Amino acid sequence: MEELARESISLLARSASHADPPRLGSFGAVFIMLKSALGAGLLNFPWAFQKSGGVTTAVSVELVSLVFLISGLVILGYASSVSRQKTYQDVVREVCGGAVGQLCEVCFCFNLFMICVAFLVVVQDQLEKLCISFYQAVTGSSEGEMPYHWYTDQRFALFIMCLFIILPLSIPKEIGIQKYTSVLGTLAATYLCVAVIVKYYLMESHVAITTPEHSQGVSSWGSMFSVVPTICFGFQCHEACIAIYSSMENQKLFHWVVISVVSMFFCLLIYTLTGVYGFLTFGRAVASDILMSYPGDDVVIIISRLLFGISIITIYPIILLLGRSVILNLTLRIQRRRLGIVTHSFESRCRVVLTVIWITITLLIAMFVPDMGDVISVIGGISAFFIFIFPGLCLVFTMQTESVSPRVRVILTVWGVITIVVGAFIFGQSTTIAVMELCHKF
Repeated sequence: MEELARESISLLARSASHADPPRLGSFGAVFIMLKSALGAGLLNFPWAFQKSGGVTTAVSVELVSLVFLISGLVILGYASSVSRQKTYQDVVREVCGGAVGQLCEVCFCFNLFMICVAFLVVVQDQLEKLCISFYQAVTGSSEGEMPYHWYTDQRFALFIMCLFIILPLSIPKEIGIQKYTSVLGTLAATYLCVAVIVKYYLMESHVAITTPEHSQGVSSWGSMFSVVPTICFGFQCHEACIAIYSSMENQKLFHWVVISVVSMFFCLLIYTLTGVYGFLTFGRAVASDILMSYPGDDVVIIISRLLFGISIITIYPIILLLGRSVILNLTLRIQRRRLGIVTHSFESRCRVVLTVIWITITLLIAMFVPDMGDVISVIGGISAFFIFIFPGLCLVFTMQTESVSPRVRVILTVWGVITIVVGAFIFGQSTTIAVMELCHKF
């Protein structure tokens, strides 16, 4: 898993050898943190702002969450320096014990699986609008006049894309295309943020539209906390932060604190601007995927759809690779215990079968649970483990062995317990709401 995590970070960054990993400077560390965090979660922020009750409430929850987000990054960097481990799972296993380490692997695999589902939901949304745009360009008709055929259904288009593009990219043991496309996610997020802001002012200035009816106040605590899963999904870079920290030239804790604060500040800026202006543009009518709220023939938004689509198609295989590796390693260990040897052909067959099963199940879920908000609610709940619960456990366990003053030990232990409790609450609340909404729809 250590070698695999190093490989994934090098692919997400700038391609490095396993024997001599790169030593990152401050700018490189911040850039990779941004690339790890900025992505498809941005599409859901305007909808989350609407669900939470408005701009003031959503931004307030963001700022409070930011304290825990930065705290989790700092704790994980500290735990990595203490344990001398270089991946998230190894740090948790070394600091908290084998049982918690196994729980971490299960959550890690399930979280990656649900991220793949969210990616396919986003791709399906963009395919729908792109098909409409193509039909309009060819026939010159309006968006509402597109006839329905089985071959024009976005689900069929998504199936073809998974079969002929995503599957071939995902089967290989190593995925090198990410070296050339890893910057696309950051580019797509930044472009969308600017586009949403520009579109807001253009609509205000040049288009006679009815002022949207915005949410007034917070109807319940549940509404206020409905933005938290989106925040967890959007700001989630904690799984990668330990490998980033381990590759840095300067691994002093204060320097890592600065890197974490700067990275989260830039993420906060982009996410907040997109959430605010997207919400102000569409109000209650905003879709769970902000791009779906814009018309299909808007060239600026078409470019954004293409950027997000291509980015997700190239990132999906690396997410699959990381999740598949957990299951594959367990399968190979069981095979080794039974027969004492694992052949190359057996490993290849397992890799192909796991890849096909992974893509098939994520595709089916994406087809029949097409609302991005529902998927992100589940991901946000699982993300609470990586952002709150596991860092809190690491801090509590570390304080039992490190030589610090009694006062510092008590303060940090209490903070670790608070982080665990908050994470458990977010997990329970987000998962419960997601399950209830899914049951209501079906």
